[in-house]
Amino acid sequence: MKSYNVCLKDTVKTFTKRLFYSLFDCEHEEAHKEYLEKTFLKILSKLEIEHGERIWETFKGELPEIRRKLDLDAIAFEKNDPASHSLDEIYMAYPGFHAISIYRLSHALYKLNVHILPRMMSEYIHGITGIDIHPGATIDESFYIDHGTGIVIGETSIIGKDVKIYQGVTLGGISVAKSLASIKRHPTIEDNVCIYANATILGGDIIIGANSIIGANVWITQSVPENSLVTYQTEIKIRPKKNGIR
Repeated sequence: MKSYNVCLKDTVKTFTKRLFYSLFDCEHEEAHKEYLEKTFLKILSKLEIEHGERIWETFKGELPEIRRKLDLDAIAFEKNDPASHSLDEIYMAYPGFHAISIYRLSHALYKLNVHILPRMMSEYIHGITGIDIHPGATIDESFYIDHGTGIVIGETSIIGKDVKIYQGVTLGGISVAKSLASIKRHPTIEDNVCIYANATILGGDIIIGANSIIGANVWITQSVPENSLVTYQTEIKIRPKKNGIR
């Protein structure tokens, strides 16, 4: 019976937390830089991934650009959420921002052809926030997630700049088959699109045009032109209660 390094889940959890902290806290970065490198190399060795030192140096060189994008994401949160009181609150208390941070870190590793570690990182933050962003997804600057619970963003999704997504949104594939692994299976969301709660958008050839608003609870399997408003209409009846009904 083959043995698997499932105990790495605990190692990756601690590594991911300290990497996140180091990205925003200079004192923490200095205190844990040796731990991060040593643990990264240990994880890659356990996963039988070669050239760990070279991958670490390349990844480390991308951290300033990741931080730049995350600062823009945080500004998007402050700009869009009337409940926010400061940027400090967003960095320290917003699950959507936390999920985007781990996504941007895991995506950088995914682009370096490191696959299992980014998935473990994304599952760690998925368990905390309820937000499931595949590290292979491509997400541009100033991305805003409100509430976030139940969001699913598939591996080949492409999301433009200044996009807003609310809880329960799915950017998924219209069918699931291993033979589709090498093709684009998930939607493209162009710049300045807002997708409200529980909308489902499926298919690799689907494009949601720039500046569109996708209303709550819609189910989309065809492209939407730019500057569109897509809504789901249902009848809601309000009437007096009958005696005896509680």
